[in-house]
Amino acid sequence: MRNYFLLFAKGVAMGAADVVPGVSGGTIAFISGIYDELLRSIAAVPSALRELVRGNLRQAWQTANANFLLVLFAGILGSVFSLARGITWLLEHQPIAIWSFFFGLIVVSTWLVGREISRWNWPSWLSFALGALFAWWITVAAPMQWGHDPLSLFFAGAIAICAMILPGISGSFLLVLMGLYSFVLDAVKGLDLAVLLVFAAGCVCGLLSFARLLSWMLNHLRNLTLTFLVGLMLGSLNKVWPWKETLTWRTDSHGQLQPVLQSNLLPGSYADISGQDPQLLLAVLLALGGVALVLGLEWVAKRQQRLSGQQA
Repeated sequence: MRNYFLLFAKGVAMGAADVVPGVSGGTIAFISGIYDELLRSIAAVPSALRELVRGNLRQAWQTANANFLLVLFAGILGSVFSLARGITWLLEHQPIAIWSFFFGLIVVSTWLVGREISRWNWPSWLSFALGALFAWWITVAAPMQWGHDPLSLFFAGAIAICAMILPGISGSFLLVLMGLYSFVLDAVKGLDLAVLLVFAAGCVCGLLSFARLLSWMLNHLRNLTLTFLVGLMLGSLNKVWPWKETLTWRTDSHGQLQPVLQSNLLPGSYADISGQDPQLLLAVLLALGGVALVLGLEWVAKRQQRLSGQQA
């Protein structure tokens, strides 16, 4: 029960991260030591479904590692539905605080993932550079405006979920780029089942197909895959820098102004341009809090692995 509670808590952390544009639940999965098992379990679902069709319920359950997936996704979904309003409020009213926290979280996560890279050679550096450039390009790309029809929502779900399991790339931010973040978040807060079911169907299809590919890459091209992921995480820091100046705005479907293009500022420049307190001390403390949380998650994950090894 203690292991299931810890797994549920990791799911809650992944769900909270996935709600924030610029932060990936995949980052939380990686630093908490469940990333490889998550990908293997998701990739095994099609095989488990074949066993289920044949009537082998027990074998299907074991093949999919269903206990693991059910507890983890219960935490993710519970977090998304319960924290959506709170995180939306924080992004609107305390942006420096929440971005500082996630900035520290991603910086130390990048270091932890980088430690697992066994060697650096020119293919590794090339993979790292491609990951960093791709993430940076994603963060500065101008938003589009996808439709709200079922087909658009289905493909948006498939694309966003692929990013959500990649450390460093945020599915929420891709929804921002597609012009669907507010629409989907409102559907979550209002429990609009018509929208959520179509979006969830796209998520399931995208997750099952992409998890198999990513699992294969980690098994056969692990070093190159890790260097690419480290590049993604470093490149994504451009999005989560706490002090920004909004250059252009757009009006969303509710008539509210939303930032489109932003530029990063130093704290002093932010104070001069905006006339607001840069909250530097609070930002540093919360960034250190993000670092401490990640190191604590890593310590718990390693301790759990040692205990499991001793019991085996």
